[in-house]
Amino acid sequence: MIRIAVSGAAGRMGRTLAAVAATDEALEVVGGIDRVNLPAGEAQALGYPRIRAMESAGDVLRSADVVLDFSAPPGLSALLQLHGDALVGKALVVGTTGLGEEQHAALEAAERRSAVLVAANFSIGVNLLLSLAEQAARALPAGEYDVEIVETHHRQKVDAPSGTALALGAAVAAGRGGALEALRRDGRSGRTGERPPGEIGFHALRGGRVAGEHRVLFLGGRERIELAHAAMERTVFAEGALAAARWIAGRPPGRYQMREVLGV
Repeated sequence: MIRIAVSGAAGRMGRTLAAVAATDEALEVVGGIDRVNLPAGEAQALGYPRIRAMESAGDVLRSADVVLDFSAPPGLSALLQLHGDALVGKALVVGTTGLGEEQHAALEAAERRSAVLVAANFSIGVNLLLSLAEQAARALPAGEYDVEIVETHHRQKVDAPSGTALALGAAVAAGRGGALEALRRDGRSGRTGERPPGEIGFHALRGGRVAGEHRVLFLGGRERIELAHAAMERTVFAEGALAAARWIAGRPPGRYQMREVLGV
């Protein structure tokens, strides 16, 4: 039995993780972490035996083998800063997106003492798409094929472009032997001038209840290749995250990737 705790327990992904984990005999949900302490009845209604505020979550963390973070960048920072000692020897699975330099630096420090896996998306299909995007970029010359990445999410999503879109852009850049930061272009407006060769464009659409859709377009002079993925419901992300939790439990400190979990 692998014991898991979830940071961001009261959020959409936190609730979905608890519901999916309850159907897996290999997993035990020992508690959740959120902004405030919740009464036992409210926590149980969300699928958790207890939900603690971040400041008082030490007991939840100490009882877990794997901690999954699906909170927000400040929540991840607080988890690593306030509970670094409690996380030693635990595995940490991070699905929070929109991370900045502060969070990346804290995760680099954490991986020296814990097994850490960070993924922009835990869907099997998306991780396969990442591999395909890198292969396509390697095969299609930047001077002949322009790349545009279009993503669509529900109206509540607070970061743009999505972490998955940026991961796809990084895969394209890697396939072409470059760095995304030097090639990235977010949207266009006004007199933008001619599109420079090698640029990777990003476009974010927001609305409704879309769980997540991503398209990578390779636009050539005589043909167009599209790679696409659409998530029909949030459970595909929870299933992938819990597969990562089962896989990473007990592994030595270091940084791991979702591709290793899925073997793609």
